[in-house]
Amino acid sequence: MSAPRIEDYAMIGDLHTAAMVSVTGSIDWLCLPRFDSAACFAALLDTEAAGRWRIAPAGSGRCTRRRYRGDTLVLETEWETADGVVRIIDFMPVRDRAADLVRIVESVSGTVAMQFELILRFDYGHVVPWVTKTDRGVRAVAGPDAVLISSDVPLGGRDFRTVADFTVNPGDRVAFALTWYPSHEEEPEPTDPETALASTELFWTRWSSQSNAYGAHRDAIQRSLITLKALTYLPTGGIVAAPTTSLPEQPGGPRNWDYRFCWLRDATLALQSLLTAGYTDEASSWRNWLVRAVAGDPADLRIMYGLDGRRRLPEQALDWLAGFDHSTPVRVGNAAAEQLQLDVWGEVLDGLSLTRTTIGAGEDAWDVQRALVSHLAEHWQEPDNGLWEMRGPRRHFTHSKVMAWVAVDRMIDGAHQFNLPGPVRQWERLRAKIRRDILENGYDPKRNTFVQAYGSNDLDASLLLIPRVGFLPPDDPRVVGTIEAIEKDLTDDGLVLRYRPQASDDGLPGGEGVFLACSFWLVDALIGAGRRDDAEALFQRLLDLRNDVGLLSEEWDPHTARQLGNMPQAYSHFALVRSAFHLLSGTTTTTQDRIPIGKE
Repeated sequence: MSAPRIEDYAMIGDLHTAAMVSVTGSIDWLCLPRFDSAACFAALLDTEAAGRWRIAPAGSGRCTRRRYRGDTLVLETEWETADGVVRIIDFMPVRDRAADLVRIVESVSGTVAMQFELILRFDYGHVVPWVTKTDRGVRAVAGPDAVLISSDVPLGGRDFRTVADFTVNPGDRVAFALTWYPSHEEEPEPTDPETALASTELFWTRWSSQSNAYGAHRDAIQRSLITLKALTYLPTGGIVAAPTTSLPEQPGGPRNWDYRFCWLRDATLALQSLLTAGYTDEASSWRNWLVRAVAGDPADLRIMYGLDGRRRLPEQALDWLAGFDHSTPVRVGNAAAEQLQLDVWGEVLDGLSLTRTTIGAGEDAWDVQRALVSHLAEHWQEPDNGLWEMRGPRRHFTHSKVMAWVAVDRMIDGAHQFNLPGPVRQWERLRAKIRRDILENGYDPKRNTFVQAYGSNDLDASLLLIPRVGFLPPDDPRVVGTIEAIEKDLTDDGLVLRYRPQASDDGLPGGEGVFLACSFWLVDALIGAGRRDDAEALFQRLLDLRNDVGLLSEEWDPHTARQLGNMPQAYSHFALVRSAFHLLSGTTTTTQDRIPIGKE
């Protein structure tokens, strides 16, 4: 069997956690009971030693098609064998108490022999559970976690694995259900797979019917929105950046990060995407999560938080795992949570300003905003680590300064528009001061381009956001010059890099692929600069980089034609939604416009 690729995986989920299903019929990743908890299946990070659950035809057979059922998160995989065609249906019902993962095997034609293999390993492949037989199947216990596997197919044990051989005949449907629950509690009532399938399809179909997506790219938009919904943690409204950890940005390299947390920077992008598509409930939940997370001392603002708002996210390496494609270290937690990234003040204030004009910002939001901008006024001139979380020396990043300008600008806008109290004249002077500082130090007039950091000649994809946040008009000659410079010096095969790692001294060896969200930012910038044909061509090319079920990871390697980084990546799907709507409207709407785009 060939080594797995990141794009070989599809996601299913229940708004608490998610599972990654391989094209080989193997579920190789499942965190229980929530996105950032210890994994039950971890073969995604070590194909030889960690847990997985594989159901596939016995002997030879090949996967001929995968798809999601309509606008749902129900996955279907079809296999063709010499004896017939079989379909596997994978899904996770939106839960009430326990977490369920259901797999239904049905014959499409002929009689097909099947194999079942379950390797349960908790704590990221480190802990082998105690497994016993029950009347309904098997039960596995490891510390606080218990898993019940139920099926009408007799299950046996071999070499610390649960196995079964079975056959599906024409008209047969054979179901398996894996249920997680706290080991100190009684076993939950068994899940009825067919009832669960019907309710799961209904949930996602109803949710998707609320969408404003339309036009030629409607299906791509809606698949991205479903993916973003699936990355939402229902109890708090937080949205994780990705459901996985340590999928490499460079195969065999050390750029492997845990993305199962909520970034403040994602807040504005999430709000824009959800509101644009008409999802006000999700935007409201995310807004409420944001206000709770940032409450407290503004000096203690973090760039990311846990799903429940936790601030401490210590990073550690799991040395017993070989890593995806032998890429180590495998990390859980993220040390970047301790970094200073001044742009997040701008992102938070921009996001709260956006919600105030659409769904309301909440009773305490303005007091929180005033505290945040007061702190920023004292610290915006400091160097920081920048939005890319560089682990090298702090610098005066141009994007960080632009977002400081955004923070103050949105406060002035809120005070004027809603008659809210605050030292507006003082804010106006500060806004002008930050603007002068950026234009004097972050712009290179000889090259007619903005630069990554003050005193630097390097470029950065974040400069493409300058018109989007309203700092300069999209057709300003300095913006146009920056676009042209990035196209010339910061692309690989026409797709945009975040920055050039070696030139930027980001504190890590090796390189990475092109960053997909940045290429969508170029689409937006091209629209604003009046280059619609170029924007449409680039957007279509980016759509072609999705895997067979419409998912995007964080990065793309143009040389090997492979996805890189954690997947599915919320940042990539946020950007896809916004660019698609920008193409539909014919203009690049900035966050200042505050007008969701709906059906014509």
